[in-house]
Amino acid sequence: MKILVTGGSGFVGRYLCRELKTRGHSVTALSRTPSDGDLPGGVEKAMGDVTAYDSLVEPMRGQDAVINLVALSPLFKPSGGDEMHDRVHRQGTRNVVDAAEEVGIERILQMSALGADPDGATAYIRAKGAAEEIVKSSSLRCVIFRPSVIFGDSGEFVPFTKKLAPPYLAPLPGGGKTRFQPVWVEDLVPMLADSIEDDAHDGGVYEIGGPERLTLAEIARQVHESDGRSTTVLPVPMGLAKIGLTALGSVPGAPMGADQYRSLQFDNTTDRNDIGTFGVTESDLTTLGEYLRSH
Repeated sequence: MKILVTGGSGFVGRYLCRELKTRGHSVTALSRTPSDGDLPGGVEKAMGDVTAYDSLVEPMRGQDAVINLVALSPLFKPSGGDEMHDRVHRQGTRNVVDAAEEVGIERILQMSALGADPDGATAYIRAKGAAEEIVKSSSLRCVIFRPSVIFGDSGEFVPFTKKLAPPYLAPLPGGGKTRFQPVWVEDLVPMLADSIEDDAHDGGVYEIGGPERLTLAEIARQVHESDGRSTTVLPVPMGLAKIGLTALGSVPGAPMGADQYRSLQFDNTTDRNDIGTFGVTESDLTTLGEYLRSH
């Protein structure tokens, strides 16, 4: 199968391109800077930007499927402001879908997010929800993945945790009670590859999480313990956190803002963990602690 991976030189993209190539597919990684990324030999590189429709058409010609991984992080405030989520996730997905339809691609895998909802609480969640609606209403055969936070080498979740919760004394909104279900990137990508290969997954919307539901405080302790340091969580009232992060968001270059505060008000865990659809059980998955101890 000939597969174009948008965001192919990104964190998940690099692992997925390697997995698809190992399975014998012809893989093209599309990105704005195709010289970047640690891609395996034999993976083609193409220049394109999901926010620029005309840049997508030619790289898509002759492809059998497209996997849309391009995303801005919900963990940090985009450099262009929260409206960038709409530009990249909603309009970018519209461009990917329209270009795929124009050149005759029949199948798409869309990377979404847990809680994706056009009426959601954050700009990220709203844009991801709107993008899902675009994919579902298209003529393409589609599969949608909604993962919890993804960790692994070159991932940003562990660095984000260290930034938000420093060692020794970590002031965390609400005491760090927000729950996550971290999934290892190397556990996730085989499921992505399976779903693009098997017609039985057409129309599927899969919530994917790791084997544990951990609070942010628990994650912070594990991360710092792996570095040989301890941390004590200092609870910050949510009202005070709202004021602080909202004010921080108005500072140019600040990494977090009001949207990040809102994201900490709801858990990032699955209602149902659909890993069983891919023949996987939670005992097969790598925990965050196991990963940290081995890396």
